[in-house]
Amino acid sequence: MGKRILILSASVGSGHVKAADALERVMRGRPDVEEVLSDDSLDHTNVLHKQFYSTLYKKLSALLPEFLGWWYETSDDPWVADKGRLALDLPQALPLINLVRDFRPDVILCTHFMPAGVISWLIANGKLDARLGVVVTDYHFHAFWITRAFNWYFVAQEEDKIHMEALGLPGDRIEVTGIPVEPEFARPVDKGAVLGRLGLDKDRPTLLVAGGALGLSPASAVVRQLLQLDRDFQAIIVCGKNTEMQDEIVELVRDRPGDFRVLGFTAEMPDLMGAADILLSKPGGMTTAEALARGLPMVILDPIGGQEERNSDVLLEAGAAVKCTEATVVAHKLRCLLDDRERLARMSANARKLGNANAASDIARIVLEQPDRKPVVISKLREKALRRRITEAAG
Repeated sequence: MGKRILILSASVGSGHVKAADALERVMRGRPDVEEVLSDDSLDHTNVLHKQFYSTLYKKLSALLPEFLGWWYETSDDPWVADKGRLALDLPQALPLINLVRDFRPDVILCTHFMPAGVISWLIANGKLDARLGVVVTDYHFHAFWITRAFNWYFVAQEEDKIHMEALGLPGDRIEVTGIPVEPEFARPVDKGAVLGRLGLDKDRPTLLVAGGALGLSPASAVVRQLLQLDRDFQAIIVCGKNTEMQDEIVELVRDRPGDFRVLGFTAEMPDLMGAADILLSKPGGMTTAEALARGLPMVILDPIGGQEERNSDVLLEAGAAVKCTEATVVAHKLRCLLDDRERLARMSANARKLGNANAASDIARIVLEQPDRKPVVISKLREKALRRRITEAAG
């Protein structure tokens, strides 16, 4: 008999939901799965709680990114930060708990720490018999992702696993799979056909400027820099759902119809990333994972303090990206890359080494084919010992 799979995300940005969508598609294609339900956990809570997570994050990202970075750093306190979060989330979670009980899952995969914390609490307190997999959707393991009961963690890179083991989490339950992306990112792309659909030339260097699904990016400033770039190129500008930004950019490039294509929200990012030579984007967890899956070098734009800065660090250390601290240097950075095709090729190879286009399939295989094991449960006594060990190690 097949397994019942519940996938819980949270609509905080778009990355957590996209990771859940990728897992859902893979799970639905497996013969050993009876039923799959993928849902936004914030739809099963009250309005204020949902706004706290989704609307507040969006506003802080746009208006107070420095505060968001400060809060990210100061709240990264292992075995402490998750307690305050659970105290906030658990009282609002009764509809979510009812959803879980009604569905009766064998396996629950969480792509956001909010539902992971709630499910972990149910398992630790003997109120739920299911296996829990926590899918971390950034390239840094923040303390908010710590849960007290789980079967697996799925993380983006080996360094995360090493850090988590130092915090006292058992390494045999931590799988380095990468962040799950849509299956299309594993499929070959006919670059000429993709660019041909847009009326572009397959032999010209192609730049892809990603505004994100919500259109939160410095894309207009970047386009102004591209208009000053004295090298041969063509550019695809994806504005997401920001129609005001799209209209502004269309006007900016009005006199360069052969060099620019301006798009709104599109589901064709797997093809566009496969056809591009360089991606200019903020380094969100999902955008980063998708670019790495395609072996696409990045020019990092205006990272938000916190997880985006940590994602930037990973890309720069791997040699898969360059970073523009100011939009004013975009044209200069691009000149350097376009004039050094060997460097671009190395960056592409480095990106491909770090990425995994098959992460969703790997996660599905692990949770469905590994023998059943009891969940890890971190007792209060063990937690105190771990906190003491971390304090001693910090000196």
